Amino acid sequence: MKSNNKILVVDDEAAMRKNISDLLSQEGFIVEESVDGIDAMNKLKFIQPKVILLDINLPKVSGLSILREIKKLYNDIPVIVFTAYGTSERAIEAMKAGAYDYIEKPFDLEEFVMIVKRAVNYSELLEEIRRLRAKVNSEVSYDHDQELISRSPKMQEIFKVIGRVAPTDTTILIQGESGTGKELIADAVQRHSNRRDKPFIKVNCGALPETLLESEIFGHEKGAFTGAILQRQGRFELANDGTIFLDEIDSMPKALQIKLLRVLQNGTFERVGGKDTIFVNVRVIAATNKDLESEVKAGNFREDLYYRLNVVKIIIPPLRERMEDLPLLVNYFLKKYSTDKSVVIHPDSMLKLQNYNWPGNVRELENVIHSSIVLSKGNVITIDNLPEINKIQNEKFLFQDLLRKGFSYKKILSDIEQKLILQALEEVNWNKSKAAQLLQIHRKYLYDRMKELKIIDNKNS
Repeated sequence: MKSNNKILVVDDEAAMRKNISDLLSQEGFIVEESVDGIDAMNKLKFIQPKVILLDINLPKVSGLSILREIKKLYNDIPVIVFTAYGTSERAIEAMKAGAYDYIEKPFDLEEFVMIVKRAVNYSELLEEIRRLRAKVNSEVSYDHDQELISRSPKMQEIFKVIGRVAPTDTTILIQGESGTGKELIADAVQRHSNRRDKPFIKVNCGALPETLLESEIFGHEKGAFTGAILQRQGRFELANDGTIFLDEIDSMPKALQIKLLRVLQNGTFERVGGKDTIFVNVRVIAATNKDLESEVKAGNFREDLYYRLNVVKIIIPPLRERMEDLPLLVNYFLKKYSTDKSVVIHPDSMLKLQNYNWPGNVRELENVIHSSIVLSKGNVITIDNLPEINKIQNEKFLFQDLLRKGFSYKKILSDIEQKLILQALEEVNWNKSKAAQLLQIHRKYLYDRMKELKIIDNKNS
């Protein structure tokens, strides 16, 4: 037990304070006692306990009021709240006010000690994590206005390309999986271009049907189609002298591809239903999550348009290929979504994030961190706060982890088989006949495998 192992118990019942004190003293803790919230706040001026145990029903000042005051002045100290049976509304209020956890009276002694120890570990981790937080911002390149954050060599090369081509009028094609940040790259090009003070118009080509997309991009004349009661300028006209960003360019129908090719060649087009030729001076940045060269070979995209777009190609690597950026991105999103800016991530949680394949890339990471902040009980993101990650079994990293531990092929298979059988048994409350049916194997084979894998039926032993 560490030297600073004090617990502050705030309860107006002397018998309750004594019982808790006796119980925690046996676990090696030093217990300080307070009879009410005012006394507790006075004690906190002189002591810094690892954990505070706070009764919700206190004389003079309510426990909820004291909790709010503690979180305002001593936010890093975990507070476990005592609630009477049936006071779920007050328990919810306590959690909203920042309580680490709550325990209903009368409570189970083993569960009580476990919760206190968990809160103590949480408190000690805060100090450790706080020391590491300063390192996260070191050796990082980023765009001050957006989430272009990276120390990855691949991304550093992309930043260099942006620096070279942004001041020109060169057409740019951005390729990358969904969620990698193609729009952010386009934004960066625009901000560093000579057209940064001119219009920057964005169009998602995959979001609209062909008839509406043509009108959206090139505009239409009055009466061009049903509902066209007024003349309308298209996005190219609105972007004149500026930049247009065409996202999901692979979704553009062949008929519109021809029209876009003409704009890229000589800057001219006609509105839908119009005869007058319109001239524009627009820089084009296109993006796709597909390999356009393969789309050309498959006959889905015009070859001549592809070459017009592919003057400068920027290929954004998926997050799994630049995992050195993950801690930087996690820190950025923690600061972005945590209101008090003090939320940190547990090392085990960071390891969990690093051992995930991120099919949704940076966008998925952002969503996970955002939801984890909402779900967390305090200022530390634990593994329990990563529900989406915990739902997905990433086999690739599971096997890599087992191989790193030096497990043989046979050991890996037996380990997986053991976990599968245990999960099936737990699912049916250790009814072996039902477990065999669930696994679609003979009951005798299940018995044999349990014996071989040393799976003991603790329920019936």
